[in-house]
Amino acid sequence: MPTASRLTRIGVFYDGNYFLHVSNYYNYSHERRSRISISGLHAFIRRQVAEEEGVNERLCQIVDAHYFRGRLNAHEANQRGNQLFYDRLFDDILMSEGVVTHYLPVKTYQGYRQEKGIDVWLALEAFELAQYKKFDVVVLITSDGDYVPLIRKLNTLGSRIMVLSWDFEFLNEQGEKQVTRTSQDLLEEVSYPVGMHGLIDDRSRRNDMVIQNLFVKQQTRPTFTTVPANGSSYSNGNSFGGLSAADAYEEAYLPSDEPNYNLADGIDDPDGRKISTIRSLKTGYGFVNYPPNNLFFHYTSLIDTDFNELQVDDEVEFTVGRNAEGKDIAIDVRLLHP
Repeated sequence: MPTASRLTRIGVFYDGNYFLHVSNYYNYSHERRSRISISGLHAFIRRQVAEEEGVNERLCQIVDAHYFRGRLNAHEANQRGNQLFYDRLFDDILMSEGVVTHYLPVKTYQGYRQEKGIDVWLALEAFELAQYKKFDVVVLITSDGDYVPLIRKLNTLGSRIMVLSWDFEFLNEQGEKQVTRTSQDLLEEVSYPVGMHGLIDDRSRRNDMVIQNLFVKQQTRPTFTTVPANGSSYSNGNSFGGLSAADAYEEAYLPSDEPNYNLADGIDDPDGRKISTIRSLKTGYGFVNYPPNNLFFHYTSLIDTDFNELQVDDEVEFTVGRNAEGKDIAIDVRLLHP
């Protein structure tokens, strides 16, 4: 345990795909209807570490933070509307918060997009940096039991381990209920397990500013002009539409930016794109009017469109694809503005 006057050094390591998955859940399926704020999460970590370690919060500092995730290559991202722009914007936000990014290309294996090697890379970097920088506390943002060997190794270095995890249920792109749960083996190994879902939903802490600041404040979504032909720069009168860098990411990062790892690219429709209207909207998914049956669509299938902005009877353009069971669904859904 650190003395009262010594700095408590914190290292933070993000399983990036898990973090984005959690953030999308709160933005589209939870009553909060807002993304997780990176800056707010870091403030929460400092306070939580101070409470667990019994030290002054001002002496708890995040001295290193790293974000690991698979990412589409430039060619694939270019086929997804403004994906390249939002990837760059997210990098700017992480950089503004002092988070170092680590990316590996997402590859397709037998028709499924998969991340390969990210968990190994995170474990190797975390262990090496903990040796070199002597973290007092290592914070892992993950739910994966594959990190148990890493935790045991970090314990031999004298680092205490905190895991931030979320448990929740949601509907996937096929309309099936999926459950996100944290590995019990993982929780049993760590010094400080923190169930974030319980803290966030605790009614007695609704007025706790640290909990409130975990979520991005709702602001007007920025709009962006097209990059000039000479390639000089983009502009909307402000670098991020008048928002701070962090808020710009959280507000502009669209649902289509979460890669759909469960399906490969949609089946091409020989008749081209379809146009219809939204029949109904649920939590994170909806249905499009399309005879003979209505087509299911998931928020991860939206292009340049925020699910929370959609309304019943909105006109949308989409492609007819198929889910893993061979049923028709709407993919690459785009809102048509009047």
